[in-house]
Amino acid sequence: MHLLKQTENFKREGGIKLMTDYKKRLGTAIATVAILANAYMPLAAYAGTTININGNGSGSNNDADVNLERNTSVNQDNKAYVNNNVDVNADTGDNDANNNTGDGDVSIDTGNAESNVSVNNTLNANSADVNCCNNGNTDVKISGNGANSDNTVNLDLNMDINVDQDNKAHVNNWVDVNVDTGDNDTNGNTGDGGVSITTGKAKSGVSLSTAANFNHAVVGGSNGGGSTLSLWILDNGSNTDNDIDADLDSDLDIDQNNDADVNNDVDVNADTGDNDANNNTGDGDVTIDTGDAESNVNVDNMVNFNHAAADCGCLFGDLTVKVNENGSNSDNTVNVDLNSDLNVDQDNDANVNNDVNVDDAETGDNDANGNTSGGDGDPSIDTGDAESNVDVSTSGNVNSYGAGIDFDLPDFDFDFDFDFDFDFSDFLDWWASL
Repeated sequence: MHLLKQTENFKREGGIKLMTDYKKRLGTAIATVAILANAYMPLAAYAGTTININGNGSGSNNDADVNLERNTSVNQDNKAYVNNNVDVNADTGDNDANNNTGDGDVSIDTGNAESNVSVNNTLNANSADVNCCNNGNTDVKISGNGANSDNTVNLDLNMDINVDQDNKAHVNNWVDVNVDTGDNDTNGNTGDGGVSITTGKAKSGVSLSTAANFNHAVVGGSNGGGSTLSLWILDNGSNTDNDIDADLDSDLDIDQNNDADVNNDVDVNADTGDNDANNNTGDGDVTIDTGDAESNVNVDNMVNFNHAAADCGCLFGDLTVKVNENGSNSDNTVNVDLNSDLNVDQDNDANVNNDVNVDDAETGDNDANGNTSGGDGDPSIDTGDAESNVDVSTSGNVNSYGAGIDFDLPDFDFDFDFDFDFDFSDFLDWWASL
């Protein structure tokens, strides 16, 4: 009696909770979370199995019961909770030059106010590469046994592979930016000089990217070639009873689940206006000259991608059954039962809320009223440009099944171009470079 049993288990769980809170700071706020569970499993297959009932005497009773089992379990779980709260105030305005008396000019000249906020969240990826192939050959032979012998081989080969990949991501990004060079006052001045307000530029850039929940599973023969199953009943004596029963069962389950909840709340105010130059008396000109107000908001969401490829047809590349040159009145039976069960379940649940509010990209609301001037020019207001650009992209809930189908992640340059041609090795290199 020959018995071989092989059991392999793999389980990896990842969990992270990150909270960042940046308040009233200029510059860049970056939060990056990366979780990678990678299982590369070229499992040790059965090297080779040979079962011979050979050369036994007449009237003998010979039995071989062989049970080959492989149980492989891969469990990969990731949970990520990310809260980013960014509050930025960049202000060169709110200046006053009022009620001055003298021969010189009265002027307010502000510098530029600029804020750049970048929040990147990259989290939850699972990769499993499991080889289900038997690299060795299995040979069962009943040969050369004496007359009236009873020879039986029972071969039971069972393979059970379960791959379970689960990701859950909760990401909340709150960004509040106020960039202001305006709200300047120069009122009620008396003198020979001019009265002027010149503001710098107010510029705000906000970039949010969230990439979450990637599953990649390959179950197949990529780590080894096929094998052969040979069943032989040869050259046995007369009146022998020769039986080979082969039961081959394959059960493969791939379960990939993603749950993403992403909330982006962006509030931006870029303002160079709201300047007052009123009730001034003097010989010079009264001018208000504002800089440009510009706001750029980019939001990219990429969530929930499943890719599965399963090819276990290599378990036995060739099946050979041969019953040949056995004696008279011999009873020779070969029973082969092949069963294969494949179940692939891919589920995605995405809840993405994008709330972008650009309150003001404003250069207006300037006042130059009630001025008395002996200069050559009239009171003037010259505003800069007001520009607001909002780009929101959301891609997700992609399931792919089949060998050779890949999807490729874009770089986070906010030139959003999702290409469904993914090479997971490139993804791993990209991930390691973060």
